Amino acid sequence: MKVAIFGQYYQNDTRPIIRDIFVFLNNNKVELFIEEKFLKILYEQEILKKEYKTFTSYQCLDSSFDILISIGGDGTILRAATFVRDTGIPILGINAGRLGFLAKVQKENIETFLQIVLEKKYTLSERTLLSLECSPENEQVNELNFAMNEVTVSRKDTTSMITIETSLNDEYLNSYWADGLIISTPTGSTGYSLSCGGPVLTPDVKGLVITPIAPHNLNARPLVIPDETEIKLRVSGREEQYLVSLDSRIATLNNNSVLTIRKTPFKINMVEIPDETFLKTLRNKLLWGEDKRN
Repeated sequence: MKVAIFGQYYQNDTRPIIRDIFVFLNNNKVELFIEEKFLKILYEQEILKKEYKTFTSYQCLDSSFDILISIGGDGTILRAATFVRDTGIPILGINAGRLGFLAKVQKENIETFLQIVLEKKYTLSERTLLSLECSPENEQVNELNFAMNEVTVSRKDTTSMITIETSLNDEYLNSYWADGLIISTPTGSTGYSLSCGGPVLTPDVKGLVITPIAPHNLNARPLVIPDETEIKLRVSGREEQYLVSLDSRIATLNNNSVLTIRKTPFKINMVEIPDETFLKTLRNKLLWGEDKRN
């Protein structure tokens, strides 16, 4: 088996998790390729000592890899997706963070779940991504123009609200007067959108969520739309610029730039472990059932 590993290092809490992963994979003679910057940290912290093959970018990975293991939280998986892109390599998230809707494998179950992966007894969950085009073009956006969780526009150097003129398939929808606007995939519906009052979508729903951030017009509510919809945004405000983010990557744009958001032609494959379903994760992370009446 050929495995790529990408991760984040969280001081001493991560050491036992990383060690367990590498001991198990090495004992099972798995061919390992470690992301170069992550490996450098592991050497500096003396967590690893032997030499490993490395990768540095998307161009280094191809369909010969069986899986990419992401060690960290959900943010680490979002960064791991930038290495995978359209290769089809499945991503397995091992949770070394806190909440973790995407990073399903907990530290207590690492060896059990990795054995399931070696035996290929898992299923795949296809995740929709969003692409972003900007007119006029913006180099920051063009460099990496897709998001797994959400595309968000928000105010920049002001406390004043911005106006986001929004059209769906070239039909005018609304002008949101707000701190910003979130366009979320089903995967991202449990993230920023949820914290702003948006609904939770299961990963297999063929839809997107438009969620305003602190709207001044209080009747502006989150809206679920088909994922084939082309969304166009034009932002204006008192300041000359605003921010657009694709997951954790942020760019600065000038007012009245036109943003076009569409579903990407490719998807990200997330590894699903038996008995670690999305609904089980939802119950555990949102504490559903903690009320004794349930």
